[in-house]
Amino acid sequence: MTSSTPSSRPLRMLWAALLIAIGTWASIGPQVGTSQDLLQQFEDRVTTFTLDNGLTFVVIERPEAPVVSFHTYADVGSVDEPSGQTGIAHMFEHMAFKGTTRIGTQNIEQEVAAIDAMEATYQELLRAQAPPQADSARIASLQAEFETAQEEAESYIDAGAFDGLLEREGANGLNAFTSADATGYLYSLPANKIELFFATESERFLYPVFREFYTERDVVMEERRQRTESNPTGRLLEEFVAAAFKAHPYGNPVIGHMSDLETLSITEAEAFFEKYYQANNLTIAMAGDVDPDEARDLAEQYFSRLPAGEPPLPVMTEEPEQPGERRVTLVEDSQPFVLVGYHRDSMRSPDAPVYRVLQDVLTQGRTSRLYQSMVDTGEALQVQSIPSFPGSKYPTLFALIGVPNRDVSPEAIEQSIYDELDRLIDEGITPEELERAKTRVRANLVRQLNSNMGLARQFAAMESLTGDWRTVFEDVDAVEAVTAEDVQRVAEETFTRSNRTVGVIKSADDSDADPDSDTDDDASGDDASN
Repeated sequence: MTSSTPSSRPLRMLWAALLIAIGTWASIGPQVGTSQDLLQQFEDRVTTFTLDNGLTFVVIERPEAPVVSFHTYADVGSVDEPSGQTGIAHMFEHMAFKGTTRIGTQNIEQEVAAIDAMEATYQELLRAQAPPQADSARIASLQAEFETAQEEAESYIDAGAFDGLLEREGANGLNAFTSADATGYLYSLPANKIELFFATESERFLYPVFREFYTERDVVMEERRQRTESNPTGRLLEEFVAAAFKAHPYGNPVIGHMSDLETLSITEAEAFFEKYYQANNLTIAMAGDVDPDEARDLAEQYFSRLPAGEPPLPVMTEEPEQPGERRVTLVEDSQPFVLVGYHRDSMRSPDAPVYRVLQDVLTQGRTSRLYQSMVDTGEALQVQSIPSFPGSKYPTLFALIGVPNRDVSPEAIEQSIYDELDRLIDEGITPEELERAKTRVRANLVRQLNSNMGLARQFAAMESLTGDWRTVFEDVDAVEAVTAEDVQRVAEETFTRSNRTVGVIKSADDSDADPDSDTDDDASGDDASN
């Protein structure tokens, strides 16, 4: 499974962490010239319908091969977690293929009774651990009782039954992911096995069993140790978002805080599931050799059983305007690293397409400004930008990354980034840069819709977030409408010192240096990019 938690390699970790939030673009073939041409091809091949319980389906006919790819998009991510329960959204990724009341058990009645007994003991253990009445002898006794109950509950498991059933029928690419904004479940099946998807996927949400919950919680805690606590880049990332977001839950790590993970319970998971995994909070897209009428019939047969539930409220907390620059510096015996983030509006703001152009102009390809000024010159090993970090559903950050070359200080990398942002604000971009950015967006659209899974993922996300899969194409049209004046205006509004958060990993040799010693803060004044 994949998740949005950090990995061991800096840039790979950042991109994996934001796989959904960054947003990818899908398309059909290089012979098509515009997004509207592509949209016309899809108009006759895409069918959408919504069941009475609110569950929406997007069916994309693409019969070139006898395969269908499925993506179930749950409109719930780490941003929706209750206080004290960070990491609980990610836990459902780990529960994804544990089975149901009918799949994955040797005796469901005895298993459920054992799970209930285990959970009762665990809740008693939590109460015993709560100060000020903590009794070490009582805690030790309950811990032993809990471990015995856990062994009893897990003795009824038919391990690997759910994914094994799918794989025996030809499923591939079984996966799940968690991001700040969403959770996704995806795989592909032979076209003649699509009823298996409807049967098993509906049972996954109708009859879940949180088997091995505490075992998987321990796995997640170990993930956190390896990818965050033992990883300098992971630690920087966590400190960075916490510094950038003081109020909004984008400041919480997707994997969760360790103290929260240590006390997550099945009781909390059941409440979270009941609130967010209702039919009206799910969107399912399928692309491939599929008949929409058959899909509708199967959806009615299997998924109409899911309760509608109450639509969850969006996050109401708003991040206040940042009053000044914020900085996080870690001194590590590792590769130095620079991460700069500027607050910006959400993916649905009028200026959202401008940030895609800024990303392209600054870091996309060998002709981009930061690549030419920093990588070509040998100053940086890598440069990258992320237009929406750590999410895109709510106001977020435009992030820039620089990895220093040997004997180049993080301060020099940081200053070089600011110099290029200042130049962009002062001079704007050229017509050639603007057209190159638009061409690249169109090419990306053309390139990626060749994948059934790419289609399913993008159409499910856009149908859920905006109510219309056509937004995939409309967003490209919005990029086409961006002007050089738009880019300069948004850059000037966004790339200000008070609006930025800076995260730096520096070596011990540089630890005594003034963090601002190599940055020219007079170049553009207090409100400039540096």
